[in-house]
Amino acid sequence: MLACNIIAIVLAAICVIYEFRRQLMMLQQNSYRNERYRRWLSASQDTTSTMRLVTGAVALASLSTLSVPMVSLCLVTLISIVNIFNLAGKKYKKPLVMTNRAKRIFAVMLFLAVILVAATILFCVFNDRQLDQAAVVTLLVFCFSPLFTLVANWLLKPVEAHINQKYYADAERILKSMPDLKIIGVTGSYGKTSTKHYLNRILSEKYDVMMTPGSFNTTMGVIRTVREYLKPYNEVFIVEMGAKQPNDIKEICDLVHPSIGIVTAVGEQHLESFKTIENVQRTKFELIDSLPADGLAIINDDFPFVANRPVDNVECIRYAVSSTDAAQYTATDIHYTPAGTDFTVVTPDGEQLPFSTRLVGECNVSNLLAAIITALRLNVPVDKIRYAVANIEQVEHRLNMKRTAGGVTIIDDAFNSNPTGSKMALDVLKMMTGGRRIIVTPGMIELGERQEELNEVFGRHIASSADIAIIVGAYNRDAIVAGIENADNRVARLHKVDSFNEAQQLLATMLQPGDTILYENDLPDTFK
Repeated sequence: MLACNIIAIVLAAICVIYEFRRQLMMLQQNSYRNERYRRWLSASQDTTSTMRLVTGAVALASLSTLSVPMVSLCLVTLISIVNIFNLAGKKYKKPLVMTNRAKRIFAVMLFLAVILVAATILFCVFNDRQLDQAAVVTLLVFCFSPLFTLVANWLLKPVEAHINQKYYADAERILKSMPDLKIIGVTGSYGKTSTKHYLNRILSEKYDVMMTPGSFNTTMGVIRTVREYLKPYNEVFIVEMGAKQPNDIKEICDLVHPSIGIVTAVGEQHLESFKTIENVQRTKFELIDSLPADGLAIINDDFPFVANRPVDNVECIRYAVSSTDAAQYTATDIHYTPAGTDFTVVTPDGEQLPFSTRLVGECNVSNLLAAIITALRLNVPVDKIRYAVANIEQVEHRLNMKRTAGGVTIIDDAFNSNPTGSKMALDVLKMMTGGRRIIVTPGMIELGERQEELNEVFGRHIASSADIAIIVGAYNRDAIVAGIENADNRVARLHKVDSFNEAQQLLATMLQPGDTILYENDLPDTFK
């Protein structure tokens, strides 16, 4: 009997470990913020999933006074094995990264679980109870794993704050030791990552440049960049600044003190946390408000909530591709070719500077324009700017275009779709007339109360821009389908699939040379 108890406890413990890792992964994807993690739990209904409810029912049945110890152990063993196989076989788009912080949270979760199970074992031993109750309690830990995640994260808040403050002070010391470093902040609802890359490539023609890598656009990401990547000989530091809530950008600016600030867009992104576009505007302009009196603001007038925001604390250059009335710099004569895009930059004094790039899409021209203006102000020669623009590589998953050996063109815009960017991507798809135009998309996320409305508008754009629309998953399906089906000028034929794997299988049966596929967004594991 003792051996059966041990086996049941061990299997239940393995089950708990797998589930703790999954919950930690979701906490990590929600930026280690308990409030966001709780919202995910509510929206995903993870706490009432079939697996959790069945496991809970087995645990409660095993605790019943009518249960037989051996039957309880068999039930615990069976459900633990099922859960282990289910969790071990899961594949995730963005798997858990075991950072030091993640390790600390995981250790506290395990510690809390061990204390509970050990207390149960001691209770059973001293009261002459069967040890099967310890196995059942271990299984209950699985059922309440989100609670362990929340509590562990909360308990570690003072520890994390102390560690972060130490790192912050070290980054601050490094930056103060480089007084001649030119720091450029880049923010926006979208376009900031691409602009950062383009600016890095262009400025590298004259300066030794460091930029925040990947999506290191939080305060801790910037701190890590300064401590691990910034070198004493760097002349320019380009800092991408992201935000999920007010004061996020101000916090970064208080550390790095940029002298040039670029706002690429203010739009309906992350409305779930910001609630209103006015809050988005206020947060993005924290960058501009933080600039010194001799600083420079470079902002994109193509977005109403950029254009209507006065800037009077520093010199301000406004640029635009479409809403050019008040812009000092504009991009005109935009022509798309199989090799990319040709366009002309018109300066405040009327000079016209022609450029060619491998990139496509109005959004990329706009992002290039911001980078070109910055380079001109930093005295990079025009011929060097032109050379860099012509040789800029496409940024992965951001309107990245490539052609397969079978003659199919792929437009990869899978990163973080938004209302403006998705419309621009569809405009590019619409121009591809060499074959059928196909879009594969799960829709857009983090749009708050406007989630359904904006995805329905997205569907209407799809209806007239694509010949075939493959809608992935159920999260935005109804809204997108309604938009497609209610469009007056619909040409798109509709397919609904449950996963990207299923979409790929469908594409394999229909693709022909000359076709173009647009992959618009790729939802993370926190969305279904």
